[in-house]
Amino acid sequence: MLGRVRQLALPTALAMTLSAGAAFADTLPSRPVLTLEAARTVLRAAEAKAKAEGWGCVISVVDGDGLPIILERMDDAAVPGGVVLAPGKARTAALFRRESGALEDAVNSGKRPAAETARGFVLMRGGVPITVDGQIVGAIGVSADLPGHDEVIAKAGIAALSK
Repeated sequence: MLGRVRQLALPTALAMTLSAGAAFADTLPSRPVLTLEAARTVLRAAEAKAKAEGWGCVISVVDGDGLPIILERMDDAAVPGGVVLAPGKARTAALFRRESGALEDAVNSGKRPAAETARGFVLMRGGVPITVDGQIVGAIGVSADLPGHDEVIAKAGIAALSK
């Protein structure tokens, strides 16, 4: 009865708009979304790799828009500033749709020095996009003791999604 009352209470123009909108919604593309549980899976795997190697770090996972989902600072994080760097690396990887290390390389090689003017981004190794079905759904950022360690930890986290 309530559904019938709501339907009857809608003005005809609004009902027609909603009906057309529903038909249009069927043609809109859809994309996978990185859930909190998936972000936790990535973080736990990254943390396990960091612990196994003895590399204390900060780990951050963001969604496809670069917005934070989860952040963890291990007790023995090598770089306390990693609480700023790790989410920045993840955000950079998500929004530029590539590893943050690629941007670092572009600046350091002199091929893209203007990239340094991209304020609010972290152009350092350790940010890696998370891809599902060919679409970037998020990214992980890691700040440990060395850039190579950051990338190893990040990629170990991402690998957990395919298991």
